[in-house]
Amino acid sequence: MFQAIVAAVILLLNFVAPVAAGPFEDALAAQNRRDYATALRLYRPLAEQGNAAAQTNLGLMYNNGLGVPKDFAEAAKWYRKAADQGRPIAQNNLGNMYRMGHGVPQSDAEAMRWYRKSADQGNANAQFNLGFMYERGSIAALADDAQAMAWYRKAADQGHASGQVNLGIMYASGQGAPKNDAEAVKWYRLAADKGDARGQNLLGDMYRNGQGVPKDTVHAHMWFSLSAAQGNQGAVKNRDLVAGGMTPAQIAEAQKLASEWKPTK
Repeated sequence: MFQAIVAAVILLLNFVAPVAAGPFEDALAAQNRRDYATALRLYRPLAEQGNAAAQTNLGLMYNNGLGVPKDFAEAAKWYRKAADQGRPIAQNNLGNMYRMGHGVPQSDAEAMRWYRKSADQGNANAQFNLGFMYERGSIAALADDAQAMAWYRKAADQGHASGQVNLGIMYASGQGAPKNDAEAVKWYRLAADKGDARGQNLLGDMYRNGQGVPKDTVHAHMWFSLSAAQGNQGAVKNRDLVAGGMTPAQIAEAQKLASEWKPTK
């Protein structure tokens, strides 16, 4: 089963939004205009005073080398302080650190523990990550397709594009539930409509093969083209292959549809 899940291993780059006006809001504004020196100067005293949002954002800055040299150990330290206070973004990101062995010893068991704490609070990224761990079958949790599907669905229901794609893949392959191409198409389309390149490529494949939808090379070409425009090399090959059996008029129609397509919000 295709598992090129970038979202599962990349740390969240969005910074925590402020709760009220003041130093935190000033720090966030500085970060948004890429004045990282000011952001760090304002975040640090707040973080040292126990502000969980500031601790999370300080961890993100160390994690991504924003205004400071990249330092995974320092990032993990601040994530942990916020995670211990129940901050779901910090819990998810600390789980990522354990999963990858960044700044802490690699431990699937610890990754699962922190993902679950975050996922239980409704964090869609953590729900996705937990689903991926169950699908993969880690030391901490033997492969469990039913659990993987359950967590992917929680993330997908919140609009998490990678969760929608992976849920679609499980339906298409009959993992965790009976094979259901129509359900696979439904979830691929939700992700594709947002502009997700994997979802677009997989939806194009369903149209090409007539799985869950009537066979339609024009729409297959359209979705492959949209995915290819984002650098998906598999979609480039798929677009070129399907084009070999199309008339020039059909290709022109597919190109027109792709040019007119707009992502949903």
